[in-house]
Amino acid sequence: MPILKGEKLAALLSPKVSGQDSLYVAPVPDIEGIKNSGSASLDLRLGVWFTSLRHARQSVLDVDSSERRITKSHYVRFGDQYYLHPRNFVLGITLEWLRFPSKLAGYVIGKSSWGRRGLVIATATGVHPGFTGCLTLELCNVGEIPIELKPGSRICQLFVHTVQPSSRTVDRSKFGGKRKPVLGKMADDELAMLLATEGA
Repeated sequence: MPILKGEKLAALLSPKVSGQDSLYVAPVPDIEGIKNSGSASLDLRLGVWFTSLRHARQSVLDVDSSERRITKSHYVRFGDQYYLHPRNFVLGITLEWLRFPSKLAGYVIGKSSWGRRGLVIATATGVHPGFTGCLTLELCNVGEIPIELKPGSRICQLFVHTVQPSSRTVDRSKFGGKRKPVLGKMADDELAMLLATEGA
């Protein structure tokens, strides 16, 4: 499916286009800037919430532990910064709130300007049709010195593409509707559970 270029993205984000099944980004981006950029993506900014793992509470990460037990949240005001130290990992979130229609999907990648400074940005890469919420960003410092992360910084880019027509079924992910980064519960694998039961 084709990736949408700036002119098409600008047209979809125009205030004239509205409704339950339309692409929506808040705060509303610079529509004219997107239209004239010649690019095929939207820049997204870093939000004010970060979630990190609690190092002192355990020697091994039990992926089935409750999120509250193994994580802590950090609120960083605009104008302040979060320091991500070498070999450390934190979850961030986009400032922008997104709503995808049933006919569009997307994916997010980090901006290369950050990657060249040692910041690896992974995300819940695919943005499914019907997704609503802020996007969680997985941030890791692979460099040698701490990196200063400031809310409001352009941190990643969103590519949007069309999807084949369907029965308008949309994403029912547990990660939708979030304003803070979350770990989420690990899904149980039926085959693994069956094998474990048989081996018991």
